[in-house]
Amino acid sequence: MTLVLLVRHGRTTANASGVLAGWSPGVLLDERGEQQAGELAKRLAQVPLAAVVSSPLERCRQTTDILLTGRDTVPVHLDERLGECRYGDWTGKPLSELASEPMWNTVQLHPSGAVFPGPEGESMAAMSARAVSAVREWNARIAEEHGSDAVYAICSHGDIIKAIAADALGLHLDQFQRITADPCSVTAIRFTQLRPFVVRTNDVGGDPAVYVPARTPTADSDAAVGGGAGADSE
Repeated sequence: MTLVLLVRHGRTTANASGVLAGWSPGVLLDERGEQQAGELAKRLAQVPLAAVVSSPLERCRQTTDILLTGRDTVPVHLDERLGECRYGDWTGKPLSELASEPMWNTVQLHPSGAVFPGPEGESMAAMSARAVSAVREWNARIAEEHGSDAVYAICSHGDIIKAIAADALGLHLDQFQRITADPCSVTAIRFTQLRPFVVRTNDVGGDPAVYVPARTPTADSDAAVGGGAGADSE
């Protein structure tokens, strides 16, 4: 029952100015983003992370560095499949300008059919497929190397996290815009043999005790009929 904590990077200069960063180089955390990452590091300090897998983009690597301050033994892996969607010709443009583009409504209402323009543009369906594939492969690897009750983190981007969460919830990609992933939020998903369990979404201040493995871990994949007693029950 590997638990993955999907962490969105902290706020960036592009976020603050309303620009779609995509794969633009040199997009860094702003002062508030660094503060958010520091707050998250404190919240997760007692969570025994087996590893962190990060998007290769600078804003995620910065967030990961801050998250792991004083935890030098936690291995960090980079995976391009968890990098931002490739927005093609939309990259670097203000969101206020993009909102007037004809394809904006497709992205909002029918993202499974959205393909971003230009030679570097990617479809949102391809983005989702690569991200979900990456998570499943990392789940298997982490469980094999650290045990089935291991906890690890993935530091990635809003649309990537929303796509992974939608898949775990059994939602069509066209519904993924209903999910929110704020800067430095945690979306936690526990994967079992039968199904994933979405533990939390867009957590920016909840009790992190739910992320610590139970003292008597269970590999049970069954859902609790009636809802169960909750994660903090003795």
